[in-house]
Amino acid sequence: MDTRTVEVDTPHGPMPVYEAIPRSPKGAVVVIQEVFGVTEHIEDVARRAADAGFHAMAPALFHREGSPKLSYADFSAVMPYMAKVNDETVMTDVDATVAHLNSQGWGTPQIGLVGFCFGGRISFLVATARPLGACVGFYGGGIVSPRFPHFPSLVERAADLKSPWLGLFGSTDDSIPLEDVERIRTELDANTSVPHEVVVFEGAGHGFHCDARPQHYNEQAAKEAWQRTVEFLDTHLTTVPENA
Repeated sequence: MDTRTVEVDTPHGPMPVYEAIPRSPKGAVVVIQEVFGVTEHIEDVARRAADAGFHAMAPALFHREGSPKLSYADFSAVMPYMAKVNDETVMTDVDATVAHLNSQGWGTPQIGLVGFCFGGRISFLVATARPLGACVGFYGGGIVSPRFPHFPSLVERAADLKSPWLGLFGSTDDSIPLEDVERIRTELDANTSVPHEVVVFEGAGHGFHCDARPQHYNEQAAKEAWQRTVEFLDTHLTTVPENA
């Protein structure tokens, strides 16, 4: 596996992107950060994706503000950075990352996206706006009940789903009520024939996949969720590069 940080051009300047490339990739995956930036944990997730056979790229969505890696211990430090991004800037950065992967020979059907927390919401945003091979969201808050005024609810876009989407949630997540999770499931089931799944892990709370936060990590749920993620990507991503 090769790992490095590259710079990808965006309309707002160069964006650092952590990249992990296996020897024989079968597809590509964009890994979307939590609100804390492209932390060591997110870089580790990119390496796990590479271990699973995917050319992984994790864009720094706070690049306009210096691409910080913020501490899990101080959520208040997150707020100034969240105030400077919105759905438009997020889509600009995702599009730039996908374009970079396109330049490496990966077509849109061969590219997936996996996001965590803030990135989980982004996974739904992207899935309703772009025809990627697949999108996966871990505990994406704000899809139903907005958390920030400039990040509106997205569930009403269920009928616009363009990418297969897998949503992974915890039953004891205080920040994402189960009624919100069921609303997502209901809206998708009623309004789209694009493949989708919503999975709830019993006894798991918010951030259950993040082993860098022991108080939130749930090993059993994390392992099962990651297995489902890889299987979902394997099922829906076309695996032959365009330039092969």
